[in-house]
Amino acid sequence: MAYLPNILFTIILCIGIGFFAKNIKKLIRNIKLGRALNITDNKPQRWKNMTMLALGQSKMVRRPVSGLLHIIVYIGFIIINIEVLEIIIDGIFGTHRIGLNVLPTSIYGFLIGTFEVLAILVLVAVIVFWIRRNIIKIARFWKSEMTSWPKNDGNFILYFEMILMTLFLVMNATDVHFQSLNSGNIISQYLTPWFSSLSESTLHTIERTAWWIHIIGILVFLNYLYFSKHLHILLAFPNTFYGKLTPKGQFNNLEAVTKEVKMMMDPNVDPFAAPAEGSEGDMPAKFGASDVQDLNWVQLLNAYTCTECGRCTSECPANQTGKKLSPRKIMMDTRDRLEEVGKNIDLNKGEFKEDGKQLLDNYITREELWACTSCNACVEACPVSIDPLSIILEMRRYLVMEQSAAPTELNTMMTNIENNGAPWPYNQMDRLNWKNE
Repeated sequence: MAYLPNILFTIILCIGIGFFAKNIKKLIRNIKLGRALNITDNKPQRWKNMTMLALGQSKMVRRPVSGLLHIIVYIGFIIINIEVLEIIIDGIFGTHRIGLNVLPTSIYGFLIGTFEVLAILVLVAVIVFWIRRNIIKIARFWKSEMTSWPKNDGNFILYFEMILMTLFLVMNATDVHFQSLNSGNIISQYLTPWFSSLSESTLHTIERTAWWIHIIGILVFLNYLYFSKHLHILLAFPNTFYGKLTPKGQFNNLEAVTKEVKMMMDPNVDPFAAPAEGSEGDMPAKFGASDVQDLNWVQLLNAYTCTECGRCTSECPANQTGKKLSPRKIMMDTRDRLEEVGKNIDLNKGEFKEDGKQLLDNYITREELWACTSCNACVEACPVSIDPLSIILEMRRYLVMEQSAAPTELNTMMTNIENNGAPWPYNQMDRLNWKNE
């Protein structure tokens, strides 16, 4: 019976990690539903972007208050969880604070003391975040796309962090042996008087209870990530690495269409000649995107990485003028549809069965797509290199090239370009008359 807690801990640990691995496998499967895209260019710049944006949080501090608070939570939460290694070893082998056995008391005390200071800083930062979100009610957290789940999800994460940080400090404050060392208890020593009237056995029970809830809470939090916007904790790194490097605002061209246009402009090409063997295969099965499977895998990675912070939407000029477009909603809708497709595949034993839905119209409306000015403000604002504009343009491409469903104004402009060589309805001979006016 002496080994029962260790066996129970090991079982809980295996279940937690196993469930997490299963969900990560599903996540990778869903991202791979997107079109293939080979990204091997300029690796030094990509590593630099990942280091600066994902690790260094360089874009977050453009808004100093939220940026600084985020850095505190990010660094604090990551560093504090180094102690999880000690908890896991203690849980499996039945030891208690194994670090004291392998490190000098002064070094161990320095580490735990650092963790305690960071824990209180994280706790304060998270409380400020909660106030900003729920009392001050900053506008970008209360847009129309922020329905019950996105709002609750943001708060759930804050509550998770509050509880975990509190449990860590209580665990230290009620550990009689640790407090007797008088090393590393920088914050917890001020909590110890709260428990001074309790017996040593009661303190031990509280310490063990906090220890168990703390580690189980971390495993629950780990598995909650898959269902939460906080998945960006993991995905921000690959997303910034594979982020767009081409000049801001540069649109991509379909190679097959470019080839065809060049052929049409080549006077030496016979327009009535049969296409060369294999050339038809160069044409994509569909121009643009109407559903998530038509997007490339980086765009689907973008959707899962979205933090729902709303910086993109708050910078969007279309949204600021009251139009329905919200770049954040574009990413949230893409992720929701991708999740729906993934569940369809799970239910049908690895095969997607047509469900009568698609990303276009069922999730993202045409009004939203045509409200976009292509200004790239959303891409520039995103702290983790998400590109909502690329999804909007692919869906527009589908509407224009597959359905001929562009707005009247755009159709008129394209007709003028075709007939007059300019967007305006003037004869080519009259194009320069303006200079005489």
